[in-house]
Amino acid sequence: MKTLSLLLAATTIVSGATFAAQTLYKDYPADVMPELSESGEFPVGVTTMEVTYPEAAKTMEGKMETRALTLEVWYPAQKATENTLYSDETRSGQVFEIQADASRDVAIAESESKFPIVVVSHGYTGYRTLMYYLGEHLASHGYVVAAIDHTDSTNKDVNFAENPYSGFPSTLLNRSRDQVFTLNAVTDSEFFNASVDATKAGVIGYSMGGFGAVSTVGGCYAFNDEAAATFTGTKDPAVIALVKQALNTCAGGKASSDDTLSAWKAALALAPWGGQHQIFDVDSLNNINVPVLYVAGDNDDISGYDGIRWLFENTGSKDSKLLTIKNARHNVAPHPAPKEAFGNEFDIGSYLEPAWDTQKLNAINEHFALALMNCHVKDMAEFCDYLNVKGSSDQVLVEGKKPAPWKGFDDRWALGLVVEGK
Repeated sequence: MKTLSLLLAATTIVSGATFAAQTLYKDYPADVMPELSESGEFPVGVTTMEVTYPEAAKTMEGKMETRALTLEVWYPAQKATENTLYSDETRSGQVFEIQADASRDVAIAESESKFPIVVVSHGYTGYRTLMYYLGEHLASHGYVVAAIDHTDSTNKDVNFAENPYSGFPSTLLNRSRDQVFTLNAVTDSEFFNASVDATKAGVIGYSMGGFGAVSTVGGCYAFNDEAAATFTGTKDPAVIALVKQALNTCAGGKASSDDTLSAWKAALALAPWGGQHQIFDVDSLNNINVPVLYVAGDNDDISGYDGIRWLFENTGSKDSKLLTIKNARHNVAPHPAPKEAFGNEFDIGSYLEPAWDTQKLNAINEHFALALMNCHVKDMAEFCDYLNVKGSSDQVLVEGKKPAPWKGFDDRWALGLVVEGK
């Protein structure tokens, strides 16, 4: 998190019009935020990529269609120039612009070793910069971070007020496929090919992105007839059979979890969907050997806290963890709400948490995301200690003595968190 330098709002001239970009983060002293939420040594570059699947992709109905994605990719930069803007829209179509802490299309930093890749996947609906703070943060610490606009599943694609589920079948089908394809697309791109290590990768998914991430690292979907009908809106038995055949895959559309890419070294699943309906094959979850850090609000009323616990409890990797955020619902991952979202609950309801400050949640995500990726993707053993905290962060007195704070948190500044391991 940007705790040491204030991000100043900027005014940029675009196509003859003047737009005032807003900054979403306040300037806090470093001591009140988790240690690993501090920016790293690299200035951050960012570029937008338009990528197309190399072959036509099969739809639920068995048709072959071209599928294209827009990616926002952050990376360690050689030097910073003028910071760019991010432009997107709320669920009701209100366009907004955010001041970035990244320079657009600048040269990649020179390094003796190649940079690992992290793929970031938004929920339903959303957009590729929904977790831009994680993209900028990890890039500043030496990662190439590719966030996806999941076609058919963004705020721009879905009229959430009039037809809210129009993009849901595509979301179920394509989340994990898009994540795997994005890893390959960045690896093979002319801009990044010489600078990335294709053997070391992590995936971060929020909500439906987490649903995809669990599959990407080896979980297999197990939709039965009822689930296939419920989540695609079909009642035709013949169509239901096609839907099950299309959906019940593993690791990005593969036939078996044995096909999981060995490049995946860690997964961060933020409020992942699907566990509440138990639409994952339990044996495949048991066989996941990639460490997964699950993050869940204990009052999540979208993905269901018990469902997220079910995913954690059935995930086989011994290094998997569950971070519970007490008194939180589902919005544990988005950036703070832009001012355009404040006009109605419909828009701000996809950003705001009732009992938590969004900036603090973002900083907690930055801290644990960096610990997870450094520990398991970069094999930096000293960062594993930040993950090996356990129990409550509240420092409740034990026999009249206050316990030490969690590693990476200052005394009194960790509250409302619980970590469980295997």
